[in-house]
Formats: sequence, C-alpha cells, structure tokens
Amino acid sequence: MIKIIVNLVKFSVLFAIMVVSYIANAQKLENTLLWKISGNGIEKPSYLYGTMHAVCETNIDEAVLSAFDKTSQLYLEIDMDDPSLQATMMSKIMMKDGVTISSLVTEEESKQIDQFLKDNIGFSLKMMDNFKPFTLSSMYLPKLLDCPMIAVDAELMKISKEQNEEVYGLETIEDQFNVFDKIPYKVQVEELVKASKNNLASDKEEMVKMLAIYKSENIEEMLTLSKDSNNKMFSEYTDDLLNKRNKNWIPIIEKVVKLKPTFFAVGAAHLAGEEGVIKLLRKKGYKVEAVK
Repeated sequence: MIKIIVNLVKFSVLFAIMVVSYIANAQKLENTLLWKISGNGIEKPSYLYGTMHAVCETNIDEAVLSAFDKTSQLYLEIDMDDPSLQATMMSKIMMKDGVTISSLVTEEESKQIDQFLKDNIGFSLKMMDNFKPFTLSSMYLPKLLDCPMIAVDAELMKISKEQNEEVYGLETIEDQFNVFDKIPYKVQVEELVKASKNNLASDKEEMVKMLAIYKSENIEEMLTLSKDSNNKMFSEYTDDLLNKRNKNWIPIIEKVVKLKPTFFAVGAAHLAGEEGVIKLLRKKGYKVEAVK
C-alpha cells in the first residue's frame, strides 16, 4: 500500500511539472522585437531581433544599439554582404522548362499584368515573362508604402559596418529560392493576377496592418497576420516559409552563440509561436528573455 501511495505521489509530482512546463511554454510572448539569449554554457549573451524588409521607420532604439555594442558579429537570414549574391540571384530568378507567366494566364490577364508591371516597376510583361512570379512582388514592394522604403536588415548592416563587424547568414540565397520553389508557379501567378486586378489595393491594406503591428512590436500578431494573409504564398505555405527554416536555423545559432556573442536578426514572424525561434531555443535549454 505504501509503495502504491509513493508511486502515486511521484506520478502527481511528475504530472504537475509537465503541466507547469506546458503552461510556461504556451504563455503569450511579450511585445518586443529584442530578445537576450543566455545560459546553456554560453559565456557571453547573444541577442535575437525581429526585422521587417520594408518599413517607413525602424524600431532600432537605444536597447538595440546597446545589444549591438555587446556583440561582435551580425547574422541575418542571408549574408547580404556577399559579393556573389546578385549573380546567384540572377541564376535562380528564371522559371524552368520554358514556362512563362503568359503561358499560365488568359490573354486578358496577360494584358492586365503587362499594364500593371509597366505602371509599377517600369517593365513590360514581355521583358519579365520568364521570371518566377514571386520575384516580381519584391520589385513593386516600395509601391505598398506611402513613404520612402527602409529595409531594417540594411540599417542593421550599416551599424555593423560602422563597428567593423562581419555579417553572416543563417542560410544561403539558394536555400531561400529552394523554399519559394516549393510554391507552384500556378499559385505564384495567381497572386500576381490578383495584385494586377485591384492594383495592389489588398496588398496595401495588409501592409498598413503589418506596419502597425510591427511598430507595436507584437510578434505574436505578426505571426498570426502571416498565417491569415490573403496571399496564398504565405497563408498556405507557412510550414515551408517559417517553421522548417526556423528548425534549420537552431543548430547554426547553437554553434555560433558558443563561439562569439552575436546579434541575430530575422523576420519578426519567425520569432513567435510554438515552432518559432524563441521557443525552439528554450526547448534546447537556453534562456531567451524579452528586452524591453
């Protein structure tokens, strides 16, 4: 009887620990873009920061600059300082097997896209016909803003250069193209057709929401907006675009933080969620704290 009671007590304690652990892990993350990584044998802390590729103003404040001062290198999603980056991108930008945008749409849609591209990026469809449709969206990205576009990644690189620090990447440009190549051309071109039909109206509306959320530093909402996006490339391929990449980055982050205090900067939507970088690092035993 005593043995049974002891076993029940052990089970109860174990169950309580599991419940507390689950609740702690399921708690909503604080509203901040800057996080401190420590513990697990790290001598000096590293920092994790959420970025956005197109903003009107950055959230780079004194806390971020202080974190930069305490680290000795910058890791972005890709090494944007790589001199071979542009050449590699040009080798990956075209569709394969002779597929063209005009071959995937109706004649009427083709005319519509042609005018849309002329109006928004200054090139005709004839000139861009064999480009992967998703690459064109980056070309008209500035049109979604009512201000001069600022890329947070580029601003962080400037700070890094001022401090004579090296810039590295958690993945290669080939890795990024491989991710987008998992999205069928048909889906990519559907989004291009949609953008051309309403002349970016829905994209601009979504961008306004995203900018407001980013400014508030609500990383949970950034993830939700990505998952609920009207753009199928984001809402239907979240696992490829976010989750799988997050998991691929963890071993690299683990290796790097043990060598040098590092400032990591990735898209803000990568931070939150059960499969986000913050909780994946916590599951590995690291202490990841919000820096307000």
